[in-house]
Amino acid sequence: MINKDTQLCMSLSGRPGNFGTSFHNYLYDKLGLNFIYKAFTTQDIEHAIKGVRALGIRGCAVSMPFKEACMPFLDEIHPSAQAIESVNTIVNDNGFLRAYNTDYIAIVKLIEKYHLNKNAKVIVHGSGGMAKAVVAAFKNSGFEKLKIYARNAKTGQYLAALYGYEYIDSLENQQADILVNVTPIGMKGGKEEMDLAFPKALIDNASVAFDVVAIPAETPFIRYAQAQGIQTISGAKVIVLQAVEQFELYTHQRPSDELITEAAAFARTKS
Repeated sequence: MINKDTQLCMSLSGRPGNFGTSFHNYLYDKLGLNFIYKAFTTQDIEHAIKGVRALGIRGCAVSMPFKEACMPFLDEIHPSAQAIESVNTIVNDNGFLRAYNTDYIAIVKLIEKYHLNKNAKVIVHGSGGMAKAVVAAFKNSGFEKLKIYARNAKTGQYLAALYGYEYIDSLENQQADILVNVTPIGMKGGKEEMDLAFPKALIDNASVAFDVVAIPAETPFIRYAQAQGIQTISGAKVIVLQAVEQFELYTHQRPSDELITEAAAFARTKS
C-alpha cells in the first residue's frame, strides 16, 4: 500500500521504457519494501534534478540524452561516473545528490566474473555513451590491446583518442579475441534487428562475443557465436546487473540471485 512514508525512485529518459520500472517494482513487492518506481521524461533537466532534490525522491536512473547534461546540478560524482564523465544513477541522501554510473560498474564486474584475459586483443564496435562506459571499463581493467570501430568516424576517433586506443575504419581483415558490440545492431524492433554486429569471419576466430544489446537476450551476434562454440556475454546480463547495482544503492539491499532472475524474466515480458 502506498502511504506517506513510501519512497519514490524514478527514471529520466528521452524515451522511457518498461524494463527498469517492472524490474524495480517486482523486487520492491517481493522484498516487502515501501518503495515505488516510475519512469518520466522531461524537457528541462535542470529543474527535473532540482525536483529530485526538493521532493526527496530517493533515487533516479538517468538515460540518454541526460547522462552528461545532469552533471552540473549534482553534489558529488562517484569515480564510476568520473571515469566516463557520464551519469546513469543519482542517489538522494537528505538533499545531497550523489551520482554513479552503474553501466560502467556492471561492465567491470562482468570482465572480472568471466575472467577475461587482459592480454587479449579486443575490438569494440560503437562510439556512443554506452561505448564510452565499455571502453573505460576495459581500459581501467588493464586491457591495452583494444581497437575501436564506429560507423561515425568522428565520434569513433574521438573515443579512441580519449582512452589512448587505435581507431580502425573497417572490420574487414581484422582479428580479435574479444568482440564487443555497443551498437543497436540486433536490437528488437530496430531496422537492423536481423543483422550481425561483426563479419562472420571475425566472429569465427574470436574466443568471446560480448553484446550490450539487452532485448532480445540472444541477438543474431550472440546466437551465431553460440553456434560456433564461442563464449558469450549477453546484454541481458549487462542491463540486469546495472539495475541490481542501482537497486542496492537505493535500498541498501542486495536481492538473491534467484530473485534477480525472477525479476529480470518478469521485466522482459513487460518490455
